[in-house]
Amino acid sequence: QVHMVESGGGSVQAGGSLRLSCTYARTDGIWAMGWFRQAPGKEREFVAAISGGGTKTNHAESVKGRFTISRDGAKNTLYLQMSSLKPEDTAIYYCASRQTVTGVYYTTNSAYQHWGQGTQVTVSS
Repeated sequence: QVHMVESGGGSVQAGGSLRLSCTYARTDGIWAMGWFRQAPGKEREFVAAISGGGTKTNHAESVKGRFTISRDGAKNTLYLQMSSLKPEDTAIYYCASRQTVTGVYYTTNSAYQHWGQGTQVTVSS
């Protein structure tokens, strides 16, 4: 089990910005990572993913151009920079990881093996 801890959530007004962080225990191998979110009464949905080796990224259409996923391997930290936030971005945000090969990322819940506990993001209008 890879221990992952999210932070950086909070309350912000529409149009504002937040940066989420996800720290993880260092392990051997190549890892793909992602961000998902779950709003009240809705299923968990894909937000962004970064491939093993960090060579490729993918963002959901709903956040493209506003959110950016990145990773700092030296700090064992995954980031999600969020800007131009909207009320519909309100959700619990989760980071996830799985072992993979270089250049491969995943956009579905079921593909990931390890999850953080989540951090709340609330955007008010």
